[in-house]
Amino acid sequence: MDDDFMTLVFGGNIEATQLLLRIILDDPKITVIETIGQFEIKNPNGRSVRLDIHAVDSKGQHFDVEIQRANSGAGAERARFNSSMLDTRMAKVGDKVPNLKPSYVIFITEKDILGGGFPLYHIDRRIEELDYESFGDGSHIVYVNGEYKNEETPIGMLMHDFRCTSADEMHYDILANRVRYFKETEGGQVQVCKMVEDLLKEATVLTAIELWQDDGVPESEILNRIMNRYELNRIEAEAYLAKSKVSA
Repeated sequence: MDDDFMTLVFGGNIEATQLLLRIILDDPKITVIETIGQFEIKNPNGRSVRLDIHAVDSKGQHFDVEIQRANSGAGAERARFNSSMLDTRMAKVGDKVPNLKPSYVIFITEKDILGGGFPLYHIDRRIEELDYESFGDGSHIVYVNGEYKNEETPIGMLMHDFRCTSADEMHYDILANRVRYFKETEGGQVQVCKMVEDLLKEATVLTAIELWQDDGVPESEILNRIMNRYELNRIEAEAYLAKSKVSA
């Protein structure tokens, strides 16, 4: 249940992402045409967001899948923000009325953070005065309980596979093969090592930026410090500064 490793497993892999979405949304007809790990949606007027897994299906529906170990990263405000950013992604300049397809923000959490003991929780807008009839705006939020252990169900088998440390113990071959590649082949291990190195470097630089920002250091000076201390060019330094303004 690690977001960075799962980004490797699902990011760029249509077959694995399609399996994931079909199980969680109980829809065997979902056909994924694109999936990207650590996908950033820029917001020129405020904070941007980086999605663990972003996918689009053949109907134009957008999906954001977040793997969260800490409860604090899967709160209601985060779900609302990510949902709004998916809408921003779909809205095109020049449309008189935004042509918004259905969107799904899915949190897969290590703990049952909503506390009901259910495998899945579905959050949709309802109209109170009309006997809680669906508002039908196409915006959906789903929480997946990572503690669910009934392996007689597809979602229980999926959560078992998320908790597995060995590919040989996993139920779904598509996921087992991906995990086996990253854990047991030289090429996969190189990718994992590179990911860890990049994450460590990013964490170090972003921590420094946060400290300088707290001290009131101007952005121009922060850029200079990043370039000098970490031997980066201006484009690389600006990219790190931009990342400091992104919700992950």
